[in-house]
Amino acid sequence: MTKIIVSDISSPAINGCSYIYAPKGQALEYSELASNPYSGCGHKCAYCYVPKALRMKTRESFDNIAVERSAYRAGLMRDAIKYDKAKTQAQVMLSFTTDPYHPFDTSATRYALEVIGSTHGLGFCTLTKGGTRSLRDINLFRRNKDAFATTLTSLDDRFSKKWESGAALPNDRIEAIKKFYDKGIFTWVSLEPTLDVDASLAIIKETHEFVDLFKIGRVNYMPMTKTTDWEDYTHRIIDLCDKLGVNHYIKKDLQLYLPKGYKNPLRVKQHHD
Repeated sequence: MTKIIVSDISSPAINGCSYIYAPKGQALEYSELASNPYSGCGHKCAYCYVPKALRMKTRESFDNIAVERSAYRAGLMRDAIKYDKAKTQAQVMLSFTTDPYHPFDTSATRYALEVIGSTHGLGFCTLTKGGTRSLRDINLFRRNKDAFATTLTSLDDRFSKKWESGAALPNDRIEAIKKFYDKGIFTWVSLEPTLDVDASLAIIKETHEFVDLFKIGRVNYMPMTKTTDWEDYTHRIIDLCDKLGVNHYIKKDLQLYLPKGYKNPLRVKQHHD
């Protein structure tokens, strides 16, 4: 597996930009910059934090449809020009409050990747549960600039249908990761939320040969939050990662359980040289 080099690149937000922005809080652990082309999602993840974060009255509108944000394309173009002129090196991640490959019309995703990458030369990353829907845009990904990522909570279809009823099934997501990896694109997997400890460990065992990085977190605001032994989970998962030589990042909520002096860099280059 490719050795990951810690990046010293910083990418502060540019004033006046809102279609490409710097996320805050825990989201900042995933990416320095982000863009959200849609309102809503359609993957119907029972654990999704977004409706609450956006203070939506009900989840139905978020779960049942995804629509392109008003004036998104013009706003994205304006912001991309500014970040290009600033010679920004950080990747722009799609997405935090939606999914770039949800089950509906995702033409704005391809437009965003073309504007961000092909037109203005910025790096990008897509984080998705859309699986092989993403293969439509694989030709836009560049080995030396971009990354492809997916969230996995289990390898079991029944488990996935219970918690993520509108998302692509696990094997479909894994097939997409393999396709991007085989093309030479940097791949990573989000193991957040961790809904089942053994399921997360099984995902690493099953996929580590074609995943360049695992980002590992816990689950919040769910019943298992009070019953899971997160310290034991953290120790088990870093033992497995170290045994397999797996590159990984332990998110802030689990860092208090890391051994003293454990190397856990926040920023790494999510592309190949």
